[in-house]
Amino acid sequence: MENNQDKNSQNISNENGQTDVSAPKNKLAEKFKNKSKKHKRKVVFYYSFLTFVLLFCIVQVGFSVILNTSKTVAYHGKIHTMNKVRDEAEQRNKDLKSDIKMFSKASSLEEIARNNLKMAGDKEVLVIINNSQSAKTSSTKKKKKSKNKK
Repeated sequence: MENNQDKNSQNISNENGQTDVSAPKNKLAEKFKNKSKKHKRKVVFYYSFLTFVLLFCIVQVGFSVILNTSKTVAYHGKIHTMNKVRDEAEQRNKDLKSDIKMFSKASSLEEIARNNLKMAGDKEVLVIINNSQSAKTSSTKKKKKSKNKK
């Protein structure tokens, strides 16, 4: 009897009414196919997700590189400007130090007083001659006024 039941369980009739021995195998194959399809979908989703994450990371790195490069260029420009200003300040400082040494002598102070401040020393008379056009016109106007008054 057991043998008959085993044969009956293996001989399942299909749609046409014929007995088919491969029916349990088809069910297993379908289950395996369904599992493999689900697994493929999961793997495809996983790889797609990783691809998007990696693309996002590459974009972030690209922006960082561009920003860092632009900042580096700007900083090099600022450094160049600061070095130029420093060199000019050092040169001016040297000039001022030499002026201090020169002005600390009495003879150089006397020369500055004579030339720039129009001062005269003891027992000296200061004579200023203007060669400018405005000086000539002002002196001729004064002469005309004095003639008219006489």
